[in-house]
Amino acid sequence: MSTQSGPHTDTAETSPLVRIRSLLPGLARAEQRVAKVVLDDPAAVAHRSITEVAEAAGTSETTVTRFCKAIGVGGYPELRIALAADTARSAARADRDLGGDIEPEDDLNRVVAKVAYADARAVEETAEQLDVAALEEVVHLVATARRVDVYGVGASAFVALDLQQKLHRIGLTSFAWSDTHVALTSAAVLRDGDVAVGISHTGSTTETVEALRVARERGATTVALTNFPRSPISEVADHVLTTAARETTFRSGAMASRIAQLTVIDCLFIGVARHHLDAARAALSATYEAVSGHRLGPRPDGRRRPREVGK
Repeated sequence: MSTQSGPHTDTAETSPLVRIRSLLPGLARAEQRVAKVVLDDPAAVAHRSITEVAEAAGTSETTVTRFCKAIGVGGYPELRIALAADTARSAARADRDLGGDIEPEDDLNRVVAKVAYADARAVEETAEQLDVAALEEVVHLVATARRVDVYGVGASAFVALDLQQKLHRIGLTSFAWSDTHVALTSAAVLRDGDVAVGISHTGSTTETVEALRVARERGATTVALTNFPRSPISEVADHVLTTAARETTFRSGAMASRIAQLTVIDCLFIGVARHHLDAARAALSATYEAVSGHRLGPRPDGRRRPREVGK
Protein backbone atom coordinates (compact mmCIF):
# COMPACT_ATOMS: atom_id res chain seq x y z
CA MET A 1 0.00 0.00 0.00
CA SER A 2 1.48 3.32 -1.07
CA THR A 3 1.74 6.14 1.41
CA GLN A 4 1.06 9.29 -0.57
CA SER A 5 1.80 12.78 0.52
CA GLY A 6 -1.03 15.25 0.69
CA PRO A 7 -1.91 18.52 2.35
CA HIS A 8 -0.39 18.80 5.81
CA THR A 9 -3.15 21.17 6.80
CA ASP A 10 -6.90 20.80 6.70
CA THR A 11 -8.30 20.41 3.17
CA ALA A 12 -10.16 23.70 3.43
CA GLU A 13 -6.89 25.52 4.11
CA THR A 14 -5.03 24.02 1.16
CA SER A 15 -5.17 25.74 -2.22
CA PRO A 16 -7.78 24.00 -4.39
CA LEU A 17 -5.80 25.05 -7.46
CA VAL A 18 -2.74 23.12 -6.27
CA ARG A 19 -4.85 19.99 -5.78
CA ILE A 20 -6.55 20.38 -9.17
CA ARG A 21 -3.25 20.74 -11.01
CA SER A 22 -1.76 17.70 -9.28
CA LEU A 23 -4.78 15.48 -9.92
CA LEU A 24 -5.55 16.72 -13.44
CA PRO A 25 -3.99 13.83 -15.43
CA GLY A 26 -5.98 11.25 -13.46
CA LEU A 27 -9.39 12.90 -13.89
CA ALA A 28 -11.98 11.66 -16.36
CA ARG A 29 -12.05 13.61 -19.63
CA ALA A 30 -15.25 15.52 -18.78
CA GLU A 31 -13.87 16.35 -15.34
CA GLN A 32 -10.68 17.64 -16.97
CA ARG A 33 -12.80 20.11 -18.93
CA VAL A 34 -14.30 21.33 -15.66
CA ALA A 35 -10.80 21.61 -14.22
CA LYS A 36 -9.68 23.74 -17.18
CA VAL A 37 -12.60 26.14 -16.64
CA VAL A 38 -11.64 26.48 -12.98
CA LEU A 39 -7.91 26.87 -13.59
CA ASP A 40 -8.40 29.39 -16.41
CA ASP A 41 -10.31 31.83 -14.18
CA PRO A 42 -10.79 30.70 -10.57
CA ALA A 43 -11.97 34.15 -9.47
CA ALA A 44 -14.83 34.04 -11.98
CA VAL A 45 -15.83 30.48 -11.03
CA ALA A 46 -16.09 31.58 -7.40
CA HIS A 47 -19.03 33.75 -8.47
CA ARG A 48 -20.62 31.40 -11.01
CA SER A 49 -23.47 28.95 -10.49
CA ILE A 50 -22.90 25.24 -11.02
CA THR A 51 -25.06 25.45 -14.14
CA GLU A 52 -22.84 28.14 -15.65
CA VAL A 53 -19.69 26.15 -14.97
CA ALA A 54 -21.23 22.98 -16.43
CA GLU A 55 -22.21 24.87 -19.60
CA ALA A 56 -18.74 26.44 -19.91
CA ALA A 57 -17.18 22.98 -19.65
CA GLY A 58 -19.66 21.41 -22.05
CA THR A 59 -20.82 18.90 -19.47
CA SER A 60 -23.47 18.30 -16.79
CA GLU A 61 -23.97 19.57 -13.25
CA THR A 62 -23.53 15.97 -12.07
CA THR A 63 -20.04 15.92 -13.62
CA VAL A 64 -19.16 19.17 -11.85
CA THR A 65 -20.22 17.58 -8.56
CA ARG A 66 -18.14 14.47 -9.33
CA PHE A 67 -15.20 16.75 -10.10
CA CYS A 68 -15.55 18.44 -6.70
CA LYS A 69 -15.49 15.08 -4.91
CA ALA A 70 -12.53 13.89 -7.02
CA ILE A 71 -10.40 16.81 -5.81
CA GLY A 72 -11.41 16.32 -2.20
CA VAL A 73 -14.03 19.06 -1.94
CA GLY A 74 -17.44 18.09 -0.59
CA GLY A 75 -19.47 19.83 -3.29
CA TYR A 76 -19.74 22.87 -5.53
CA PRO A 77 -20.64 25.38 -2.76
CA GLU A 78 -17.50 24.33 -0.89
CA LEU A 79 -15.44 24.71 -4.07
CA ARG A 80 -16.71 28.26 -4.59
CA ILE A 81 -15.80 29.19 -1.01
CA ALA A 82 -12.33 27.68 -1.37
CA LEU A 83 -11.73 29.46 -4.67
CA ALA A 84 -12.87 32.79 -3.24
CA ALA A 85 -10.51 32.41 -0.29
CA ASP A 86 -7.63 31.36 -2.52
CA THR A 87 -8.22 34.31 -4.86
CA ALA A 88 -8.21 36.70 -1.91
CA ARG A 89 -4.92 35.25 -0.64
CA SER A 90 -3.35 35.55 -4.08
CA ALA A 91 -4.46 39.16 -4.46
CA ALA A 92 -2.99 40.02 -1.07
CA ARG A 93 0.30 38.28 -1.87
CA ALA A 94 1.34 40.00 -5.08
CA ASP A 95 0.39 41.20 -8.50
CA ARG A 96 -1.63 38.22 -9.78
CA ASP A 97 -0.64 39.08 -13.32
CA LEU A 98 2.88 37.88 -12.53
CA GLY A 99 1.48 34.37 -12.21
CA GLY A 100 0.52 34.29 -15.87
CA ASP A 101 2.44 33.02 -18.88
CA ILE A 102 5.50 34.82 -20.19
CA GLU A 103 4.31 36.67 -23.27
CA PRO A 104 6.40 37.49 -26.36
CA GLU A 105 5.89 41.21 -25.74
CA ASP A 106 7.16 41.06 -22.12
CA ASP A 107 10.40 42.97 -21.68
CA LEU A 108 13.27 41.41 -19.74
CA ASN A 109 12.31 43.17 -16.50
CA ARG A 110 8.86 41.60 -16.75
CA VAL A 111 10.37 38.21 -17.55
CA VAL A 112 12.60 38.39 -14.46
CA ALA A 113 9.64 39.36 -12.28
CA LYS A 114 7.48 36.51 -13.61
CA VAL A 115 10.24 33.91 -13.27
CA ALA A 116 11.00 35.01 -9.71
CA TYR A 117 7.31 34.97 -8.78
CA ALA A 118 6.74 31.54 -10.33
CA ASP A 119 9.78 30.01 -8.63
CA ALA A 120 8.80 31.47 -5.27
CA ARG A 121 5.25 30.15 -5.64
CA ALA A 122 6.57 26.70 -6.63
CA VAL A 123 8.52 26.54 -3.37
CA GLU A 124 5.68 27.93 -1.24
CA GLU A 125 2.96 25.74 -2.74
CA THR A 126 5.16 22.64 -2.55
CA ALA A 127 5.75 23.28 1.15
CA GLU A 128 2.06 23.97 1.77
CA GLN A 129 0.89 20.66 0.31
CA LEU A 130 3.76 18.44 1.46
CA ASP A 131 2.64 15.71 3.87
CA VAL A 132 5.12 16.01 6.73
CA ALA A 133 4.09 12.65 8.20
CA ALA A 134 4.83 10.93 4.89
CA LEU A 135 8.13 12.81 4.66
CA GLU A 136 9.04 11.66 8.18
CA GLU A 137 8.53 8.04 7.14
CA VAL A 138 10.80 8.49 4.14
CA VAL A 139 13.41 10.24 6.30
CA HIS A 140 13.52 7.23 8.64
CA LEU A 141 13.75 4.77 5.74
CA VAL A 142 16.61 6.65 4.06
CA ALA A 143 18.44 7.25 7.34
CA THR A 144 18.42 3.54 8.20
CA ALA A 145 18.88 2.10 4.70
CA ARG A 146 21.79 -0.16 3.76
CA ARG A 147 22.08 1.81 0.51
CA VAL A 148 20.01 4.28 -1.46
CA ASP A 149 19.55 4.25 -5.24
CA VAL A 150 18.18 7.41 -6.88
CA TYR A 151 16.75 7.36 -10.42
CA GLY A 152 15.97 10.32 -12.66
CA VAL A 153 16.42 11.32 -16.29
CA GLY A 154 16.47 14.69 -18.03
CA ALA A 155 16.08 17.58 -15.58
CA SER A 156 15.23 15.14 -12.80
CA ALA A 157 18.69 13.57 -13.21
CA PHE A 158 20.24 16.75 -11.81
CA VAL A 159 17.95 16.54 -8.79
CA ALA A 160 18.86 12.87 -8.32
CA LEU A 161 22.55 13.78 -8.36
CA ASP A 162 21.92 16.52 -5.80
CA LEU A 163 20.28 14.05 -3.39
CA GLN A 164 23.05 11.48 -3.93
CA GLN A 165 25.77 14.06 -3.30
CA LYS A 166 24.09 15.26 -0.12
CA LEU A 167 23.63 11.76 1.29
CA HIS A 168 27.15 10.70 0.31
CA ARG A 169 28.58 13.78 2.00
CA ILE A 170 27.25 12.68 5.39
CA GLY A 171 28.55 9.15 4.96
CA LEU A 172 25.49 7.32 3.61
CA THR A 173 25.98 4.87 0.76
CA SER A 174 24.04 6.25 -2.17
CA PHE A 175 24.08 6.18 -5.97
CA ALA A 176 22.35 8.25 -8.64
CA TRP A 177 21.63 6.70 -12.02
CA SER A 178 20.35 8.40 -15.18
CA ASP A 179 21.42 5.78 -17.72
CA THR A 180 18.57 3.29 -18.17
CA HIS A 181 20.73 0.17 -18.43
CA VAL A 182 22.88 1.09 -15.43
CA ALA A 183 19.80 2.02 -13.37
CA LEU A 184 18.10 -1.31 -14.13
CA THR A 185 21.31 -3.22 -13.39
CA SER A 186 21.67 -1.47 -10.05
CA ALA A 187 18.00 -1.94 -9.18
CA ALA A 188 18.29 -5.66 -9.88
CA VAL A 189 20.83 -6.16 -7.08
CA LEU A 190 18.93 -4.26 -4.39
CA ARG A 191 17.33 -6.15 -1.52
CA ASP A 192 15.33 -5.75 1.65
CA GLY A 193 16.75 -2.90 3.70
CA ASP A 194 17.60 -0.81 0.63
CA VAL A 195 15.69 2.25 -0.56
CA ALA A 196 15.10 3.30 -4.18
CA VAL A 197 13.97 6.84 -4.99
CA GLY A 198 12.45 7.68 -8.37
CA ILE A 199 12.19 11.34 -9.37
CA SER A 200 9.81 12.29 -12.20
CA HIS A 201 7.83 15.52 -12.55
CA THR A 202 5.13 13.90 -14.70
CA GLY A 203 5.31 10.56 -12.93
CA SER A 204 5.17 8.86 -16.31
CA THR A 205 8.84 8.78 -17.33
CA THR A 206 9.22 5.18 -18.55
CA GLU A 207 12.88 4.76 -17.57
CA THR A 208 12.34 5.93 -14.00
CA VAL A 209 9.13 3.97 -13.49
CA GLU A 210 10.77 0.78 -14.81
CA ALA A 211 13.82 1.13 -12.54
CA LEU A 212 11.60 1.70 -9.51
CA ARG A 213 9.49 -1.34 -10.44
CA VAL A 214 12.56 -3.59 -10.63
CA ALA A 215 13.87 -2.26 -7.31
CA ARG A 216 10.53 -3.01 -5.67
CA GLU A 217 10.45 -6.53 -7.11
CA ARG A 218 13.90 -7.18 -5.60
CA GLY A 219 12.65 -6.21 -2.13
CA ALA A 220 13.76 -2.58 -1.83
CA THR A 221 11.42 0.03 -0.37
CA THR A 222 10.48 2.46 -3.12
CA VAL A 223 9.84 6.21 -2.94
CA ALA A 224 8.48 8.43 -5.72
CA LEU A 225 8.83 12.20 -5.96
CA THR A 226 6.36 13.56 -8.51
CA ASN A 227 4.00 16.42 -9.23
CA PHE A 228 1.11 14.06 -9.97
CA PRO A 229 0.19 11.54 -7.23
CA ARG A 230 -2.10 9.50 -9.51
CA SER A 231 0.54 8.97 -12.18
CA PRO A 232 2.12 5.60 -13.16
CA ILE A 233 5.12 6.02 -10.87
CA SER A 234 2.81 5.91 -7.84
CA GLU A 235 1.81 2.38 -8.78
CA VAL A 236 5.35 1.11 -8.16
CA ALA A 237 6.06 3.27 -5.10
CA ASP A 238 5.56 2.36 -1.45
CA HIS A 239 5.74 6.04 -0.52
CA VAL A 240 4.88 9.09 -2.63
CA LEU A 241 6.01 12.65 -2.00
CA THR A 242 4.59 15.40 -4.18
CA THR A 243 5.65 18.77 -5.51
CA ALA A 244 3.40 21.61 -6.68
CA ALA A 245 4.99 23.19 -9.74
CA ARG A 246 2.89 24.86 -12.41
CA GLU A 247 4.21 25.10 -15.94
CA THR A 248 3.61 27.65 -18.69
CA THR A 249 4.74 27.91 -22.30
CA PHE A 250 8.25 29.16 -21.53
CA ARG A 251 8.59 27.32 -18.21
CA SER A 252 8.94 23.65 -19.08
CA GLY A 253 9.34 20.77 -16.64
CA ALA A 254 13.07 21.50 -16.59
CA MET A 255 12.51 24.76 -14.71
CA ALA A 256 9.79 25.18 -12.08
CA SER A 257 9.60 21.46 -11.40
CA ARG A 258 13.30 21.32 -10.60
CA ILE A 259 12.95 24.13 -8.05
CA ALA A 260 10.04 22.32 -6.39
CA GLN A 261 11.85 18.97 -6.40
CA LEU A 262 14.95 20.48 -4.82
CA THR A 263 12.77 21.94 -2.05
CA VAL A 264 11.56 18.46 -1.10
CA ILE A 265 15.08 17.01 -1.46
CA ASP A 266 16.48 19.66 0.89
CA CYS A 267 13.78 18.86 3.47
CA LEU A 268 14.50 15.14 3.13
CA PHE A 269 18.23 15.61 3.48
CA ILE A 270 17.99 17.83 6.55
CA GLY A 271 15.65 15.29 8.15
CA VAL A 272 18.14 12.49 7.47
CA ALA A 273 21.06 14.59 8.75
CA ARG A 274 19.15 15.32 11.96
CA HIS A 275 18.66 11.57 12.36
CA HIS A 276 22.48 11.19 12.47
CA LEU A 277 23.18 14.61 13.93
CA ASP A 278 26.65 14.14 15.47
CA ALA A 279 27.94 11.95 12.65
CA ALA A 280 26.48 14.31 10.03
CA ARG A 281 28.11 17.34 11.63
CA ALA A 282 31.48 15.57 11.72
CA ALA A 283 31.13 14.42 8.13
CA LEU A 284 30.12 17.86 6.86
CA SER A 285 33.10 19.40 8.64
CA ALA A 286 35.49 16.77 7.28
CA THR A 287 34.26 17.14 3.73
CA TYR A 288 34.48 20.93 3.95
CA GLU A 289 38.07 20.70 5.14
CA ALA A 290 38.91 18.20 2.39
CA VAL A 291 38.11 20.68 -0.37
CA SER A 292 38.91 23.95 1.39
CA GLY A 293 42.38 24.10 -0.20
CA HIS A 294 40.75 24.32 -3.62
CA ARG A 295 38.99 27.62 -2.92
CA LEU A 296 40.51 31.05 -3.48
CA GLY A 297 40.56 33.79 -0.87
CA PRO A 298 40.04 33.67 2.91
CA ARG A 299 37.74 31.17 4.57
CA PRO A 300 34.28 32.43 5.63
CA ASP A 301 35.28 31.91 9.28
CA GLY A 302 38.47 34.01 8.88
CA ARG A 303 40.85 31.08 9.41
CA ARG A 304 43.76 30.49 7.04
CA ARG A 305 43.25 27.80 4.45
CA PRO A 306 45.60 24.80 4.61
CA ARG A 307 48.54 24.95 2.22
CA GLU A 308 48.40 22.73 -0.83
CA VAL A 309 50.16 19.38 -0.57
CA GLY A 310 53.84 19.72 -1.56
CA LYS A 311 53.93 23.48 -1.13
